[in-house]
Amino acid sequence: MLNHCFLCRNEDLKEMLESSKESLKLEAMKRIVGLIAKGKNASELFPAVVKNVASKNIELKKLVYVYLVRYAEEQQDLALLSISTFQRALKDPNQLIRASALRVLSSIRVPIIVPIMMLSIKEASTDLSPYVRKTAAHAIQKLYSLDPDQKEHLIEVIEKLLKDKSTLVAGSVVMAFEEVCPDRIDLIHKNYRKLCNLLVDVEEWGQVVIIHMLTRYARTQFVSPWREDAVFDENSEKAFYDSEEERRVEQSKPYIMDPDHRLLLRNTKPLLQSRNTAVVMAVSQLYWHLAPTHELSIITKSLVRLLRSHREVQYIVLQNIATMSIQRKGMFEPFMKSFYVRSTDATHIKTLKLEILTNLANEANISTILREFQTYVKSQDKAFAAATIQAIGRCATNISEVTDTCLNGLVLLLSNRDETVVAESVVVIKKLLQTQPSQHSDIIKHMAKLFDNITVSMARASILWLMGEYCEHVPKIAPDVLRKMAKTFTSEEDIVKLQTVNLAAKLYLTNSKQTKLLTQYILNLGKYDQSYDIRDRTRFIRQLIVPNEKSGALSKYARRILMAPKPAPVLQSAFKDRDRFQLGTLSHSLNSQANGYLELSDWPAVAPDQSVRIVEVAGAPVFGKSKPGKSDEKFYSDSEEEEEEEEEGSSSEDSSSSSSEESESESESEENSDDSNKSSSSQSDSEKKKKTLKNKKLQQQKPDSKDRTKFFLMHIVLSFSNQFVASCRCSLLCLYVFLVCQFDTISWDVRVSLQASSPVFVPETSRELLHRMTGKGLSAQYRFTRQPCIYGNSMVSLQLTLSNSSDQALENIHISEKSSTGQNIHRFNAIERLEPQASVTVSMGVDFNDSTQAANFQLCTKEDEFSVSIQPAVGELLLPITMSEADFTKEQIYNKITKTLKLNLNEIPCGLSVWLANDRLGTGNLFKNNNLLKCYKYLNI
Repeated sequence: MLNHCFLCRNEDLKEMLESSKESLKLEAMKRIVGLIAKGKNASELFPAVVKNVASKNIELKKLVYVYLVRYAEEQQDLALLSISTFQRALKDPNQLIRASALRVLSSIRVPIIVPIMMLSIKEASTDLSPYVRKTAAHAIQKLYSLDPDQKEHLIEVIEKLLKDKSTLVAGSVVMAFEEVCPDRIDLIHKNYRKLCNLLVDVEEWGQVVIIHMLTRYARTQFVSPWREDAVFDENSEKAFYDSEEERRVEQSKPYIMDPDHRLLLRNTKPLLQSRNTAVVMAVSQLYWHLAPTHELSIITKSLVRLLRSHREVQYIVLQNIATMSIQRKGMFEPFMKSFYVRSTDATHIKTLKLEILTNLANEANISTILREFQTYVKSQDKAFAAATIQAIGRCATNISEVTDTCLNGLVLLLSNRDETVVAESVVVIKKLLQTQPSQHSDIIKHMAKLFDNITVSMARASILWLMGEYCEHVPKIAPDVLRKMAKTFTSEEDIVKLQTVNLAAKLYLTNSKQTKLLTQYILNLGKYDQSYDIRDRTRFIRQLIVPNEKSGALSKYARRILMAPKPAPVLQSAFKDRDRFQLGTLSHSLNSQANGYLELSDWPAVAPDQSVRIVEVAGAPVFGKSKPGKSDEKFYSDSEEEEEEEEEGSSSEDSSSSSSEESESESESEENSDDSNKSSSSQSDSEKKKKTLKNKKLQQQKPDSKDRTKFFLMHIVLSFSNQFVASCRCSLLCLYVFLVCQFDTISWDVRVSLQASSPVFVPETSRELLHRMTGKGLSAQYRFTRQPCIYGNSMVSLQLTLSNSSDQALENIHISEKSSTGQNIHRFNAIERLEPQASVTVSMGVDFNDSTQAANFQLCTKEDEFSVSIQPAVGELLLPITMSEADFTKEQIYNKITKTLKLNLNEIPCGLSVWLANDRLGTGNLFKNNNLLKCYKYLNI
């Protein structure tokens, strides 16, 4: 009946798809995609759906492509008929259609279309849409699995896509890299820093892939930071710009972290706050395998936070924590309560928590852990109770102080009604007694008395082994146990029978008078046992202990063979050797190398050349290299001179930066006219000599000081009163005559002398630097004093108020010498002791480098470090100056002229006067003087 309804529904959908109405087709496709989402089989509709692949309706075409991606591999013959349609769709204006077409094309698993797929991937890799390029990266993996011979061509596409700056593409192309050519780390060199910087903005799936790839990359390119002589610099990024002398000093140190190594750790650290569990786990494994030992503690809280997730997530996280806790107990010991077992936990979660608690046990916390174990032993979960007993045995083995206590507790469990608990207790006691057998004969006697009540075969076998191994310590009890076993031998399990034969052999060698006949009886029973293992063991023992003509010389050593001292078993964690696999991988979870697992390489003894990661970009500064300065002297051709000077003039009005910064902003225009600048700067020697003679003649025609003042004043007005001049539209010579007439009697001081004054207003309110809750009782507030800093002219004076709101004294309060930014900080002297509820005020200086970038540093006590930040307001960086309105106007004019002309004002009057005094120079020749041209362009004359 259900099949009939399903067939009827399919017929209805086919009719809707073959309808001439687009609305019915769209509705049919929505229903079909809904069926696929529910897991229904809609493959019978493939021919009807394919007919609509060329539809002009965008929404309908998207749904058709979704369907084809699902069933293209199953219905390859029908899908091949639509390849031409897919190829046309690769040129569609809609990026979603282009991507969907490529996705369907790569899902058709037919070798004959490999060339078409290869060509489509290459075209899509250069598409303007990052979404299409992302789809091309996904298609690379599909094509590689279909035809591995295309590897070299696919590597070329991967190399191109690795240079892509889109965060949408980064994760997908790295996944393609891991699938196709994970050993080609040379492709990562140039893109390493870009990937590190893009990491925060990549989607979560891509973050996981990139982090795992960068982990493997870092293990091949950087030196191990786990050495004892390691030196760590929190500001190691300065090494990008260090001088040669500083580099030589650093090379003399035993070890310093590579800046790129630090870049990776710094850029992945914020991802520990990610909401995605896989991302947090990926960053944690990266820090575990790459970070210095003293920085591992930052991943602890993030991992513990993940324990609040679903049980599937808990299982993986607890597995990784169990591996970490073996080597680094101190990381998770403060969070020991987070690993206490809850009644709602699943058995596998309980077992992992138990494993971690056992790993964290030490002399200080063993009493707490054993009290917790006592509760677990009473659990209704038998498997968990047995695991708890094993954990108690491990604690007794590892911590000698509690061995006796644990043994006594396990002996009490032998009276438990639960057979599983008793059996596990016997097995654990057996292992513990091997460490101190002579001191625990009473425990062996007690176990022999309980032997009749124990029914679990493993427990009975363990007691028999103990009786045989230490039969000399219990000479009266062991033969009696053998007598009881002789009665029930035929009904026992094989493992019990084997231990009975061993017990009989050992008693025959140590107490043959009492046990000779019992031994022969048991050996005869074993000779005809159904199990061939029992029969073989019986024959071997008989030939070994009973001397006869056939036994040979081996029987002489029977006692040494059977009664040889045996080493005590070592109770180890099941996660002891799992660190050979990379954390967070399937291989680590299974404790077996999975298909496709890539091993982490060992740290190189000598770090490879770090210059391979330097990317030289045209027109941009290169890390580790000084930027060449621009030449002071320039020539301009008649056609190019006006264009370049207009760009300089427009940038001069808005820019307040130095000439070096301006040269960076104009680098684009300089690149376009690079050839003309090079050709114009290569003058012949004769032309240079003529120019020098001409300048000497002009210098001899300097006017007197009064004229210099007039000309200088005129130049100031030219650069300041551009609106007036623009409205006049008069010649420059006429303007000069007008200005001389107007300002003939005015004298002008070239520059106003500036002197700092005391601030008129100093705010008393302070800003919070460190809250008492964050600082564990230490709070700090700061305020700007607006006074000249005594530590340096470029520094800003600050006043800090430190308070202790805790109930204990704080010692050695100071600022760490390692700051996270490049500001120069003058630290206050360390405060040796700050009593509870006491406060102290200190002063410090900070050079903000004329920027509002925050100054970050570490405020430290004897036990803790706290990261703090001071964000300056723009007004706090200004120097208090008192001046009249006239002086302010003069200073404003001076600054405007300096910005506009970009040259020394002392040279302006001379050059201007020479130009005015020479009758042969007309307005047309003005453009041959660069400085005057700037003024002319600026005034729009």
